[in-house]
Amino acid sequence: MSKYKVLGLMSGTSLDGLDMAYCHIWEENGHWNFQIKQTKDIPYSDEMRDYLKNAIYLSDADHAQLHQDYGVWLGEQSKQFMDELAEEVDFIASHGHTSHHRPEDGITFQLGDGQILANTSGKQVVCDFRSKDVSLKGQGAPLVPIGDRLLFHEFDFCLNLGGISNISFEKNGQRIAYDIGMANMPLNYITHQLGLSYDENGKLARSGSMDHDLLRKLNSLEYYQLPYPKSTGYEWFTSKVIPLIDAASGTQADKLHTLIHHNCEQIAFSIHKHSSKPKNKLLATGGGAMNQFFMDTLQEKLGPNIELVIPEKILIAYKEALVFSLMAVLRLEGKTNVLCSVTGATSDSCSGEVFFPQGN
Repeated sequence: MSKYKVLGLMSGTSLDGLDMAYCHIWEENGHWNFQIKQTKDIPYSDEMRDYLKNAIYLSDADHAQLHQDYGVWLGEQSKQFMDELAEEVDFIASHGHTSHHRPEDGITFQLGDGQILANTSGKQVVCDFRSKDVSLKGQGAPLVPIGDRLLFHEFDFCLNLGGISNISFEKNGQRIAYDIGMANMPLNYITHQLGLSYDENGKLARSGSMDHDLLRKLNSLEYYQLPYPKSTGYEWFTSKVIPLIDAASGTQADKLHTLIHHNCEQIAFSIHKHSSKPKNKLLATGGGAMNQFFMDTLQEKLGPNIELVIPEKILIAYKEALVFSLMAVLRLEGKTNVLCSVTGATSDSCSGEVFFPQGN
């Protein structure tokens, strides 16, 4: 039994910062196991957040520079965290930060140059987990379902609430997953206008009232009618959702209240559509699972036959970093880590680029 000691790095669409999780991962009796040993969260400065958020608008030269600069920054943060750890790290698994995601055009790009990250940290790096799947005509997303299948198989549904909401479940012996729509991205868009990094426990959203016109327009967005496999990202949010939020006449609290109800209606609709048992267990992770009003509203929309399970906070916050650590392990073992049943690619793949430190 080999126990891998991996530092997983994750930066999501919510743009709140870098999640770092030092994980032990091992396979025993045909089952994968894990321990999240130590974690660290590095909030983005306003400058860094704006730089990453606007990366889609940069020239090719400026985008390439950001790719390198962010790789250096990731390497520096990794090195500092590893210095704080009392244990050895075998390698780094880096998701990077997605700047472009248009799989229909064969394009996906994760910022954070893997070679520079390896050079700066002094550790082997596995990164760029999406490109191979997109080259195989897949969506390149979502990727977390391989972890849902191997690490959280006791749940009927696994829901992640980062900037985007995505769902994962087994159907006819295949893992199915797709991006439902939004989670924290529109909430953060509004709270940042108020000078808040987030709405703690959804208190502001709870105090608001329903904007029925905004709810109707949000629920009518074309994306929700598309069949899976499907994925979405910041481009869709900026082009289709922000104009609806900005045009709404209610208060910011009303908008937050309405958006949470909208999110929960879309999530509940997806789960009910695929529920085949009288009783189901749903695991909710990601930042949205820490928003009490979000969770109360979701349980209400799900009804009594879906048990909403909210795990300990360390798993809520660092599940994605854990799963990318697992994906790196699978990549180095030459095993499938991206499922075509999830992404719509022509085949499963063993994805990720591997870099070794040089010049140190």
